[in-house]
Amino acid sequence: MALVSAWLRIPFWQRVLGGFALGALAGWLLGPQAATWFEPLGDVYVNLIKMIAIPLVLFAVINAVGALHGQKSIAALAGRTFAWFAVTAVLAVCVGLAVGWIVKPGFGVGALQVASDYTPKEVPGPLDVLFNIVPQNPFRALSATTAAKTADGTSVIVPSNGTILQVIFFAALIGFAFVRLGEKTAGLRKLAGEANEMMIQVTRFVLEFTPLGTFGLIAGLVGAYGFEKLLPLGNFVIALFIACIVQIVVVYGSLLLVHGLNPWKFFRGAAPAMQVGFVASSSFGALPVSLRSVVGNHGVDKDYAAFAVPLGASIKMDGCGAIYPALAAVFIAQYSGIELGPGTYVTIALASVLGSFGTAGVPGTAVIMATVVLSAAGLPLEAIGYLYAIDRVLDMMRTMTNVTGQMVVPVLVAQETGLLDRKVYDGPPRDFALEDAAEEPA
Repeated sequence: MALVSAWLRIPFWQRVLGGFALGALAGWLLGPQAATWFEPLGDVYVNLIKMIAIPLVLFAVINAVGALHGQKSIAALAGRTFAWFAVTAVLAVCVGLAVGWIVKPGFGVGALQVASDYTPKEVPGPLDVLFNIVPQNPFRALSATTAAKTADGTSVIVPSNGTILQVIFFAALIGFAFVRLGEKTAGLRKLAGEANEMMIQVTRFVLEFTPLGTFGLIAGLVGAYGFEKLLPLGNFVIALFIACIVQIVVVYGSLLLVHGLNPWKFFRGAAPAMQVGFVASSSFGALPVSLRSVVGNHGVDKDYAAFAVPLGASIKMDGCGAIYPALAAVFIAQYSGIELGPGTYVTIALASVLGSFGTAGVPGTAVIMATVVLSAAGLPLEAIGYLYAIDRVLDMMRTMTNVTGQMVVPVLVAQETGLLDRKVYDGPPRDFALEDAAEEPA
């Protein structure tokens, strides 16, 4: 018991960082065997955080919609949130294009081969994505499955990563129904609030597994990749990491400064969610940590956060939907010897921003978005297969950028609308240790 207490006294971010360092060391020493021995730890961790995400979103959004009624205009808050989603996406595209133009990752690269496991992605139409937000069966959406048809036309049920928007939609309808019915549903509202508190506690339990899960994920990744796969495309990896760092530090930091907020305090509070996003490569997986960071460390109103953060995890993809497609387009044009004119750059920017909203909730967003942008710019689609071999490494940094943007926007909107508690924001970040659970805000 004393050993457990000593472990929990170590700050959460230090435990995660330690798991990262030890995992990288184990992967380097053991090579491919590290994936066999340790990757299952990472898989279990990812399953755990995916397990809690949907019920957490369901009860949080139900509470949020009811609580926001009469406090602030839901439409006005949603409008501001979407506006900042668009503004930061435009800035992310500009960063991706600028870094591609300066670093020139497509020049001096030898002959590349399409990854053996690459298969072209089918890009859904905008109406398909829009109609998919409304679930045919809400219980199917809650189970993260969807209907599909085989080649012979047989209807089947298949796993899906794109159902979170359906869950948000269904939960919002329930919340509006609670508001409309008033005291008739007082008992149900109380039950939903208690269920939300229960999911917050379950989240605390799961997050204690993060250092071990980080160790397994990083050990498996380093062991499986080594340096052989990265060397031919090293310049592109460097360019992507530079672009994402610029977006996080310069763009997000500047927006926080303009709003009178200390960027360092934001990044300290956001560090746990950024770490989880990096190692798990999943905005959906990092969602429980992002929500807790935004409320507990940044002081965003919990009801607004319960609406904005899950929405951001579904459609706010600055790394996958803006920086990566723009940078990939520049890389492929440079590698193929195609000259990009000013009009093509504008086309790439528009396709990246609009497409990132149009593919909301679609699995494999980064590859889908790159396909959309290359089609709009008239660049060879098969060239995406060159980058697919290193996609797992790229996805870590892309996802951390996504997750950071998904936390920045609610903080900015909360500051503009008086929903930000500056004492919490300016105070020391809360740890995620179990022993502090009773002190955390509901």
